[in-house]
Amino acid sequence: MSLRRLLILAATCLAFGVVALGAYVRLSDAGLGCPDWPGCYGHLVGVPAQAHEQSAAALAFPGKPVETAKAWKEMVHRYFAGTLGLLILAICILSWRTAVRRAASPVLPTALLGIVGFQALLGMWTVTLLLKPMVVTAHLLGGMTTLALLVWLALDGAGTRARDAAGVLRPLALLALVAVAGQIALGGWVSSNYAALACPDFPTCHGVWRPDMDFAAAFTLHRELGYTAAGTLLSHEALTAIHWVHRLGAAAVALIVGGLAAALLVRPAWRRWGVLLLALLALQIGLGIANVLLSLPLPLAVAHNLGAAALLTATLALNLRLPRPSPGQAGEKLAVNAAKAAVAHDQNVIA
Repeated sequence: MSLRRLLILAATCLAFGVVALGAYVRLSDAGLGCPDWPGCYGHLVGVPAQAHEQSAAALAFPGKPVETAKAWKEMVHRYFAGTLGLLILAICILSWRTAVRRAASPVLPTALLGIVGFQALLGMWTVTLLLKPMVVTAHLLGGMTTLALLVWLALDGAGTRARDAAGVLRPLALLALVAVAGQIALGGWVSSNYAALACPDFPTCHGVWRPDMDFAAAFTLHRELGYTAAGTLLSHEALTAIHWVHRLGAAAVALIVGGLAAALLVRPAWRRWGVLLLALLALQIGLGIANVLLSLPLPLAVAHNLGAAALLTATLALNLRLPRPSPGQAGEKLAVNAAKAAVAHDQNVIA
């Protein structure tokens, strides 16, 4: 195994860990455990632990007392993310070597490095802009994008594609990937607005199927955490709208991914993919319901984030493995369709 491929596999595994740590930091309310960036109360290594260090931190950051446990959570996440960034930098450098460029384009690793750089900026803005929902959601999506691109690199050229897939699978798989990505964005919006428990019951919300909601305030992107764009407190109706739309998104994902899984199950070469998608979908739906009914226990909430990452990875991998029609096959299919249309036209004329 080449060094580049070993780094890709290591970075992919580490990316899952970074996603989990990011969720843990956010859900344990430690996103502002360090009021500065990239250090923590001025410390690049460790956090203020000694009495004199905490006194200095209190003077440097008035009104922001040191909470050691939260600070460590934030810094461990930064260390893991930083290590991931260094791995991706190494992958990018190796991808531009002449011998590697002959076998694989360096465009994807270069784009990945750019996304990681932007992720670092989003991480900084998450702290300096005090958890603004739009920035926190973008940071989550950046992490998922980083993971997806690493999976893409890891699967590039690995294995062979089965050739008995019907044409309907490709558009359905692409639709499933888009639906999962959209649902992750909605989930990030729920989490960044602390709306996970806005509906405390299931399947209804506050005992009704369609509760009172304020969609305009809920989906105004540019605003502060807990406030509307006008600066007033965000209403419970707005939080309910955020949560309720996420539930609708979950229903759409269940239908689309479930339909894709059913189509895969009837094709022997793709049956294992169908089983995998159904298992991940059932697990993710179960975790979502359990989080509501059990009032968002931290382990289940983190697991729900990892479930989303796993479902995204599986749908992306399936899209990469499904065969693409060759230009010759596409041209032949067009010619056959044209011939059929001509025959049908002649029959109509004779009739």
